[in-house]
Amino acid sequence: MKYIAFITSVLCLASSSLAYAATNTASTNAKLVQAAMPELMMLYKDLHQSPELSSVEFNTAKKLAIKARELGFAVTENVGGTGVVAVLKNGKGPTVLIRADMDALPIKEQTGLAFASQVITITEEGLSAHVMHACGHDTHMTSWLGTAKLLSENKENWSGTLVMILQPAEERGRGAKAMLADGLYKRFPKPDYALAFHNSASLKAGVIGYTPGFTFANVDSVNIDIKGIGGHGAYPHLTKDPIVLGARIVGALQTLVSRELNPQDPAVVTVGSFQSGTKHNIISDQALLLLTVRSYSDATRQTLLDGIKRIAKGEGIAMGLPDKLLPVVTVKDEFTPATYNEPEFTKKMAALFTAELGKERVIEVPAVMAGEDFGRYYRADTRIKSMIFWVGGVPHDKWQAAQETGEALPSLHSPFWAPDAKKVISTAIRAMNSAVLTILAN
Repeated sequence: MKYIAFITSVLCLASSSLAYAATNTASTNAKLVQAAMPELMMLYKDLHQSPELSSVEFNTAKKLAIKARELGFAVTENVGGTGVVAVLKNGKGPTVLIRADMDALPIKEQTGLAFASQVITITEEGLSAHVMHACGHDTHMTSWLGTAKLLSENKENWSGTLVMILQPAEERGRGAKAMLADGLYKRFPKPDYALAFHNSASLKAGVIGYTPGFTFANVDSVNIDIKGIGGHGAYPHLTKDPIVLGARIVGALQTLVSRELNPQDPAVVTVGSFQSGTKHNIISDQALLLLTVRSYSDATRQTLLDGIKRIAKGEGIAMGLPDKLLPVVTVKDEFTPATYNEPEFTKKMAALFTAELGKERVIEVPAVMAGEDFGRYYRADTRIKSMIFWVGGVPHDKWQAAQETGEALPSLHSPFWAPDAKKVISTAIRAMNSAVLTILAN
């Protein structure tokens, strides 16, 4: 009994020591981050005021590349377009990749912030548009630099290689693909681990949300070009009405999810646009449907895409169209693959974040049907331990008011989205810093 009591006391002492060590490390991280925040907030405001659209993040990339070089990283620019790769080798050990995305959106900011964006530019489509960091990528980049700063200044506490990348064109779903195609895993150290975060408009500022397994969806954009035989609205029997055919297709598409998939297999088929006709009494000879199609598994994705083609063709045949006038389905080259968090690794990181921030600030959240091309880094080599997590950005006062009144909060991509940037950035840096220090522990 005395032996058992002795062992119990030793185990309790060890547990207490580990708890103390975790608390002490968290306290140190918090102090380091707090000391860096004034400079980082200046950078954040600068980035927020000077947003750039997808694939033209020239000034943004240059600005951050300079700062990474000042921290001692070997920096390569123009990877996959405007992408930046910053490498810091610090002895033997694993390689950790940390990604931040750089691009903003063609949205006119309406946050009322003193440092709100006033930028106007020309889009890829040739249109004049205001530009805003309405998805919070400015918080991602600032946290990226803050993480680089802390780790570069504390190299005695870790051993291995950091590969920190700034990715272009996440909003277009092509930035990760472009960087990989430009030799990210061949020209630079290949990662054993990959980490990223995204600010959240659904979580209270400073709260981390994580999801083991699939966390973001496959996203496809699909066009259905519908042909018909036009004519006068008073003589419909002499026509083949593409609007009626389009309506049949829209209705039939709803059965793909409701009747062809397992109810526990999430999927979305949304017709976002139905375009046809010019006048009340003219039956058009064409219509265009624009769809967004979302799923998690590759098998489900293929089932949906095949089903869309089958339904469009079948409804055209049912209307009596000749082969040359049957609907044409085009899957656009804008595919964003599903993002998968390696479950065991994700749960370990969640436990680590909990030790760093406290259990009330780390919660498991459901997967979403939004797209995020961070998943491509894992899909390029599924041996990589990969995780992307959320960092809440909703200011506490607005969160509380919404809970009391039920009022809707601004979402990501809203002209009113103004996260509590300080809490997002400081929380993300603490999480990233603790993750890297644990993975690359001496």
